[in-house]
Amino acid sequence: MVYVPFVIMVGTLLLGLPIAFSLAVSGIVGIYLLGGDWNVVFRILGTTPFGVSAEYVLTTIPMFILMAYFSASGGLARDLYIAGAHWLSRVKGGLAIATVFACGIFGAMSGASLAAAAVMSSIAMPEMRRHGYSDELAAGAIGIGATLDILIPPSVGMVIYGISTQTSIGKLLIAGVIPGIIVAIFLVLAILVWVRVKPDHAPEVYAASAGERWASLRRIWSSLLLIALVVALLYTGAATPTEVGAIGAFLAAGIGVAFGRLTRAGALEAIRQTVKTSALIFTILIGATVFGYYMAMSKVPQQVVSVVTEMDLNRWVVMSGIVVAYFVVSMFMDELPLLLLTLQLTFPLITSLGFDPIWFGVMSMLMVSMGLVFPPVGMIAFVVSSSANVSLVKVYTGTSILMIALVLTTILIMVFPGIVLWLPNTMK
Repeated sequence: MVYVPFVIMVGTLLLGLPIAFSLAVSGIVGIYLLGGDWNVVFRILGTTPFGVSAEYVLTTIPMFILMAYFSASGGLARDLYIAGAHWLSRVKGGLAIATVFACGIFGAMSGASLAAAAVMSSIAMPEMRRHGYSDELAAGAIGIGATLDILIPPSVGMVIYGISTQTSIGKLLIAGVIPGIIVAIFLVLAILVWVRVKPDHAPEVYAASAGERWASLRRIWSSLLLIALVVALLYTGAATPTEVGAIGAFLAAGIGVAFGRLTRAGALEAIRQTVKTSALIFTILIGATVFGYYMAMSKVPQQVVSVVTEMDLNRWVVMSGIVVAYFVVSMFMDELPLLLLTLQLTFPLITSLGFDPIWFGVMSMLMVSMGLVFPPVGMIAFVVSSSANVSLVKVYTGTSILMIALVLTTILIMVFPGIVLWLPNTMK
């Protein structure tokens, strides 16, 4: 009987019920089956929505999202791509590298991998095709590049992880910086090797003038400075994550107005989208909390920990199993619902095995990144395919080749956890 809610959850998801309501319905059924008292269910439903939404730490989410929408107004994605393309124009494969750069920065500032993939597909794909790049390389660069926002601050995924596990959000956000840089470096190397081994995938090299290169920086330097300021404030502890988000949103709006990008209509649309996105995330959090009550009452996480402990497996064998499980499940689900659904089981297990919560946060983000672009589903792959009008097979080919960067980074931080933990451990 204790597993009936899990069956209901899977069934409702397959029927297309939104994840928030699927979690809530499964939790309600589970709570009733365990207690047999509807009064308990109604008390939980009566207090949970306000109790969850009124958490002060959750104000971090709408602040970061508002900063993202203010920053994304006025064609930031195109400006990032043009700047990257001009500065890398003399490098074979430079347009693909510029696409990764633009996707990563725009994704970080928009807070949504799928949105970054859709926008950059419409911008970068026509340009790379015009210069003779293959669809496989172009689509791969867009797809993998769009996943970098999960690691680069401000990452909404990291915030959700921190809230769900009661882990320091500031340290989590900073912990993603070095792995994010490593992924970017591996991606650049992978592209350079690809175009050297298969030169016909990137046949053209062109030279942008010095004037064009410097002119392209004038439209993006303020956005790059804003990201640097956010990271600096988080690292020094000069402001809380919520305060950093508020400062970032205010400065993003100021930059948009100063450069003539942010109009009255654009500001209102940014606020509307922030409310819409935040409401979606909060609804999922409420549903996950209801399901969390069931998990706590059923003691399923404790049972899982007990079973694994009794098996006396090496903790790295258990971690490898969790990594594979995350990788598989993330092919079928977006990052935020996935984290909220799985952390209730995996987090108690990894902490009982002695793994660092911050290190596991970065590991979780890498697993989610891989699942978003890998067949047979890979939600970002579908977005790139439809937005860029390229076959899904070519998208999968490109992302599968470039995913070596994510795999190598994952292996690296498993072998050397200090890569993740060094920077947050130096924080005050």
